[in-house]
Amino acid sequence: MTPFGLKIRELRAERQISQKKMAADLNVSAAYLSALEHGHRGQPPWSLVQKIISYFNIIWDEAEDLENLARLSHPRVVIDTSGLDAETTELVNHLSQKVRRLSKPTVLHILSLLKEEKS
Repeated sequence: MTPFGLKIRELRAERQISQKKMAADLNVSAAYLSALEHGHRGQPPWSLVQKIISYFNIIWDEAEDLENLARLSHPRVVIDTSGLDAETTELVNHLSQKVRRLSKPTVLHILSLLKEEKS
């Protein structure tokens, strides 16, 4: 599941909207919406993200948060480290090899470090 898919599922649950109804209302297939929620589809197009923001009547910061989640919801990521230092390349390779085996606390710790670095 992707961060965007999880948020969409939470929004639907809060408002008691079925996946089938939401898909019909957004003019997408229920299968596509399901795949998007479960992380089997790539990043949603900007136009769909905007439709979802309107659909749930999301405003300001919450809309921006949803847009950011969509940008961070690539289920298959390719990282080009050419031109970067050896340590960065090593880090990326370790992550690619071990990401499936990392414990939840380790993932959350790494994520918090990366978010701190951003600010």
